[in-house]
Amino acid sequence: MLDIKITKTTAPKEKPVDSPKMSFGKTFSDHMFLMDYNPEQGWHDARIVPYAPFQLDPACVVFHYAQELFEGMKAYRSVDNTIQLFRPECNGARMQDSSERMCIPKIPVEDYVQAVKALVEVDKDWVPHSEGTSLYIRPFVIATDVGMGVHASHNYTFCIICSPSGAYYAEGIDPVRIYVEDEYIRAAPGLTGFTKCGGNYAASILAGALAEKKGFAQVLWLDGVEKKYVEEVGSMNIMFKIDGKIYTAACTGTVLPGVTRRSCIELLKDWGYEVIEGKLAIADVMKAGHEGRLEEVFGTGTAAVVSPVKELDWKGDKVFISDGKIGPVTQKLYDTMTGMQWGKLPDTKGWIVPVCKG
Repeated sequence: MLDIKITKTTAPKEKPVDSPKMSFGKTFSDHMFLMDYNPEQGWHDARIVPYAPFQLDPACVVFHYAQELFEGMKAYRSVDNTIQLFRPECNGARMQDSSERMCIPKIPVEDYVQAVKALVEVDKDWVPHSEGTSLYIRPFVIATDVGMGVHASHNYTFCIICSPSGAYYAEGIDPVRIYVEDEYIRAAPGLTGFTKCGGNYAASILAGALAEKKGFAQVLWLDGVEKKYVEEVGSMNIMFKIDGKIYTAACTGTVLPGVTRRSCIELLKDWGYEVIEGKLAIADVMKAGHEGRLEEVFGTGTAAVVSPVKELDWKGDKVFISDGKIGPVTQKLYDTMTGMQWGKLPDTKGWIVPVCKG
């Protein structure tokens, strides 16, 4: 168990207006969690301190060789004013998997969860009250060795920061148009596609920008070898309902094992749906769309929970889904997940972790 020292700010910030329309990732809470690593002491000096800039040497390894990783999760204010988390141990375990691939010392899952809970409790007044809002939590680790040379750092900093976030669907759920990317790739076998590291996201920016210029909300990535099989969408996993069955790419090294993805699969199986995790060719998806068998398509992720898709465009060929509306399975997943997260529905799965009363 961590011995977390807490130093509270003497100059609290002004909080943004509590509204479903709050911007995302622009305003940060009063405090941050920090913990350091060196080979002699391991992870040590766990502390919560006032939010402030880092002072880092320009030759830090993280700047030159991108040895870092991060997580994304939320704290929710329930209807009875309890501040709670959604499956934080899953994020902690995924951070360990990312750490192993990125050659970063692992943080024990119980320490990760304790750190998140401690910071959220200190900054509980930053968890907004408005419908659909939350406190976004960003844990991350950076390599802090100073010097050139491509090798694993010996020193690291683990940090957690928080940002109040408005409702993802402040104006109501609006299905999106998706561009199927067939030139650039996001990941390939043996690389870092399954990790949550910044390099994966940096590599996706160009294709995302080009798709946005064409009027699309997201990019659907195909596999990096044959550019044939669907993998994931932007910062989300993706699922396809075809002939009553749910298809999604398997997490075999090139797809991020999303916590929301995992939770949706568990719920779908509980409801009696057959969920097939494996290879699904984009050509088969488009064919199913043209034949009227592609019933629903939706992304899954922390920010949106589920994001319905109304159109796919692959090499100029287009298919339209669910008459441009959110499908019944997508809606049920959204209602069930958010119902548990905000305490409107009972937690029948043991996924909710209370932090404190607000």
